[in-house]
Amino acid sequence: MNPQKFYPLNLRDLNEPLIDHAEGQFFLNEAFKIIMEEVLSNGTDVKQKVCEWKEPEELALLLDLGVRETGEPRDKLLQRVRDVAKYSVKTSHPHFFNQQYGGVDYHSLAGRFLTEALNTNLFTYEAAPVFVLMENEVLRGLRQLVGWTEGDGIFCPGGSTSNMYAMNLARYQRFPEVKSQGVWALPRLSIFTSPESHYSVKKGAAFLGIGLDNVIFVKVDDRGRLIPEDLDEKIELSKSQGAVPFLVSCMSGTTVQGVFDPLDHIADICDKHKLWMHVDACWGGSVLFSKKHRHLMKGVDRANSVAWNPHKMLVAGLQCSALLLKDTTNLLKQCHSANATYLFQQDKFYDVNLDIGDKSVQCSRKVDCLKLWLMWKAVGSMGLEERVDKAFIHARYLVEQMKKREGFQLLSMVISYIFHKPEFVNVCFWFIPPSLRGKEGTEDYQEKLAKVAPVIKERMMKQGTMMVGYQPLGNKVNFFRVTVFSPLLSQKDMDFFLDEIERLGKDL
Repeated sequence: MNPQKFYPLNLRDLNEPLIDHAEGQFFLNEAFKIIMEEVLSNGTDVKQKVCEWKEPEELALLLDLGVRETGEPRDKLLQRVRDVAKYSVKTSHPHFFNQQYGGVDYHSLAGRFLTEALNTNLFTYEAAPVFVLMENEVLRGLRQLVGWTEGDGIFCPGGSTSNMYAMNLARYQRFPEVKSQGVWALPRLSIFTSPESHYSVKKGAAFLGIGLDNVIFVKVDDRGRLIPEDLDEKIELSKSQGAVPFLVSCMSGTTVQGVFDPLDHIADICDKHKLWMHVDACWGGSVLFSKKHRHLMKGVDRANSVAWNPHKMLVAGLQCSALLLKDTTNLLKQCHSANATYLFQQDKFYDVNLDIGDKSVQCSRKVDCLKLWLMWKAVGSMGLEERVDKAFIHARYLVEQMKKREGFQLLSMVISYIFHKPEFVNVCFWFIPPSLRGKEGTEDYQEKLAKVAPVIKERMMKQGTMMVGYQPLGNKVNFFRVTVFSPLLSQKDMDFFLDEIERLGKDL
């Protein structure tokens, strides 16, 4: 068989590496200069745009996304790096309010760069000795803030996965035979949560074969907090209908309104019915660093599991998502292990308990602890507490300024008819343009109001001035939700936000 059919004629000497280290390192240095300039300098400058909006067809042409058989020269590749940076949303920008992540911590970012350079797979001590020990220590520190002196945990690829892990662990603890026999051997199970909970509860129920119809939504009060009495009633009703309740998933910081469920009361009911209590604190968990605000999660120490995303309020960088467990029986490993003998040999020369890979449903698992560890080392718990407290101050300043301006209507005032300070750092509001003021009782008012936020969002995106999200909720038409937590923010940014909403919406 002719080998030329398989190898190019200009194949290098087999004694030479295919990668030119000198050229590769030069390219990396030049690319890094572009990253520093476009992403970390321009991308955090309030005088620069948050985004450079292009329609999809135009953007695809600008980026020339197709791949080819032959490579490109260095200069062209560096221009591609610059283009990717230029046309990407600058999530570190002080005026990026769109999601519950954003801003930048430079110590964490250094950890992220180092993580990428080391390219470590976190599954065995022999492959990742530093990070096995580091992950254990970081998880221990987070568990202490929850109030547990012992326990377990793992970093997961996002809060949704953490919530699904908790669901799977709760089911396995109650019915360990599910691992070998599958769901056909189980009774009909039921899960209880708030209608304000994250959609991953429904996704997890579908993914694990529990079924969407068996996710039971518990009533909430006028501020969106789960009502314990209704939870108790619905558990009893589910039992009477032949189902087996096994999990309550409650919220500490809902996505839209930033609501905290009454954990102590929920824990009483979980104890009564012997149910696994999971706390989705992906958004709100960082209040545990704050002496002023940790009361919002009173009772969290009574939970069985907690999901917490430091990449959100602590600005550890995507992704950094921890699942924390009170369990001390090695439930994670029992539930998820497959005992792959090519990885987890039991006759190794070190303590095989340090091979943590079988706790995960993944094989390849990225190092997510380093970015948090390095940031925590840099600023300490006191520095992280200061960030949390400052975020609350910014949110309350924003609300006070809204009350002074015509056209800003806070969701909290409409829901309960009494003004409440925001419980967390989510500020939800409608902007009422001049043309709609004083017309609240008219027949088409809600229909017209629903169109305001989408138009303002389109204008800000196309002008690149800032980004903030909007959504409907129940019977409430589209309103804005701004979350303020980036350590780069100042009160000037809060004032700019309000001014920009007014500028973009004054003619509607």
